[in-house]
Amino acid sequence: MERFGLVGLPNAGKSSLYNALTGGGALAAPYPFATKDPNIGVAKVPDTRVDQLAVMSKTRTLVHASVQVVDIGGLVEGASKGEGLGNKFLANIREVDAIVFVLRAFEDGDVTGPDDPLEHLRIVEIELALADLETVEKRLNQAIRASKLDKTLGDEIAALEAANEALSNGRPLYRAGLKPEFRETLAPHFLLTNRPVLVVVNVGENELDRITEIEDRVRAEMNDAGANVEVIGMCVQLEAEAATIVDPVERAEMLEGFGLGEGALFRMVRSAYHLLGLRTFLTTGEKETRAWTFRAGAKAPECAGRIHSDLQRGFIRAEVIQWDELIALGSWSKAKEVGKLRVEGKDYEFVDGDVTEFRFNV
Repeated sequence: MERFGLVGLPNAGKSSLYNALTGGGALAAPYPFATKDPNIGVAKVPDTRVDQLAVMSKTRTLVHASVQVVDIGGLVEGASKGEGLGNKFLANIREVDAIVFVLRAFEDGDVTGPDDPLEHLRIVEIELALADLETVEKRLNQAIRASKLDKTLGDEIAALEAANEALSNGRPLYRAGLKPEFRETLAPHFLLTNRPVLVVVNVGENELDRITEIEDRVRAEMNDAGANVEVIGMCVQLEAEAATIVDPVERAEMLEGFGLGEGALFRMVRSAYHLLGLRTFLTTGEKETRAWTFRAGAKAPECAGRIHSDLQRGFIRAEVIQWDELIALGSWSKAKEVGKLRVEGKDYEFVDGDVTEFRFNV
């Protein structure tokens, strides 16, 4: 299962966000390093398509897509040189597929550290960039020496030199304006700042009316090189409290009472899911309606294999329709009757929101 890591300074709200996402019991305390070892949990990806299809099919069981969430211990200035949790912290980041920065933007006299999200961002980015710089310098020196005998290393050296220049200036790779082919060439080195990034800005309960203003301020800093990093502002404490309310109507009423609509938590999970390059196809029937995860660009047999390896091995064809068209028609049998089901073969690339039945023979 793909995983994203919550990264930030101590007491930025990472553990509270983790608990809200996973229903976990991570310790959220107002002192540094309350989280020493990473907490790992699973977050359900909210998807109204599953709910609507389940109503149509009179389904008994609903299964949503999910992703892993890793609550990583707080980073401090000097982590790249071993301060705080140091190398242990950095090693935990290397194990995630994407990073969610949690930046503090609330005032609290009982919580140490700055309350300016851009100061949080500065410290986190510099520490990750310094750690990457050490890795890049080492590999660049090796590649230059090896290139005397191996002339195929030219592309890697060019990518490493571009990365070295950006990182030397304290600039993380995800917003250094590197060419896509450079970032792809650097992927095997598992650099911390070469991962996809999403930003959560944690505001205080008394500053809900400033969420858009604070988001814009952080967004301008993050995307100054055209990085297109998504920034989501939320009051993590309120979102965490809402997440504990089992009744969806009561939960919606609480969020609406604060003027938060559906809340930012669901939007953040969906954004993280897509950030990981994940998409969803669906199956539906009386027994079960389920969201299945696939990588963008995956073809029909590979998607069939997400359900069972036999379906991929014996794949014949897929019958496919977009979820909203199926809902409008009212049933799978009706879609078949009026000829709206598309018959797709092995070369078909699945699209987010496809509802399908696979035909196979083993």
